Amino acid sequence: MRVAPPGTATVTADPDCVALAEIELCGELIIAASAADGERLSADRIDEVLRVAVERAVEDL
Repeated sequence: MRVAPPGTATVTADPDCVALAEIELCGELIIAASAADGERLSADRIDEVLRVAVERAVEDL
């Protein structure tokens, strides 16, 4: 089961669900960092991993 990132919740989220979503996102960042060629992830890559662009696009609708 995938939990939506905290910023996408429409109602007050259960603290356990928020913690699980944060852990999942940290894990995705770790995976992306380990697969990166360089020493650091670019800001754009971090946004992509955290699905920031998708959330912004939804907000613009």
